[in-house]
Amino acid sequence: MEKERGILFVLSGPSGVGKGTVCKALREQKLDIQYSVSATTRQPREGERHGVEYFFKTKEEFLSMIENKELLEWAEYVGNYYGTPIEYVNRTLDEGKDVILEIEVQGALQVKNIFPEGVFIFLTPPSLDELRSRIVGRGTETEDLINNRMSVAKEEIELMKHYDYSVVNDEIDSACNRIKAIITTEHCRVDRVRPKYQKILGDDQ
Repeated sequence: MEKERGILFVLSGPSGVGKGTVCKALREQKLDIQYSVSATTRQPREGERHGVEYFFKTKEEFLSMIENKELLEWAEYVGNYYGTPIEYVNRTLDEGKDVILEIEVQGALQVKNIFPEGVFIFLTPPSLDELRSRIVGRGTETEDLINNRMSVAKEEIELMKHYDYSVVNDEIDSACNRIKAIITTEHCRVDRVRPKYQKILGDDQ
């Protein structure tokens, strides 16, 4: 039987909402899903490794990737570039494996234009006060940058309407369980399952 193409899941939300933390927790649960590694020009945070959390690129290297159309999406965010290498995503989906992208909101909307069949999940904070507290807690941002991130976050939350699902990151395990439930639900959708049975039945209608 022809191998079914994998499903592209896109997880995004405002900076500081905990996308990376949630994805790390999902990795530790060893789900049968591939995690796409994004490229970025920002400096590595403590413990981050090239090729694992991100592909760390110079600005010149990143601009070359844009020019050569090697990115599924890219965005400039607070002075740094972020993007998803397209070859890895397509190859993995063609192998029948699901892929999850953890990306910024601007990038997610670009992906939606190219992969409208993808599943788009918006990770939200319990409140804006909690979001600010998480950003401050990093200890890596100036007051001006914190205020900038909060202003951008409010604009991004308005874009939730373009997504399929919203998951509140109030507690990491709960957020992971909600995302796993979405993955299971999507694999059970009739519009995904029906084509396989049409082929079995020899019904092309």
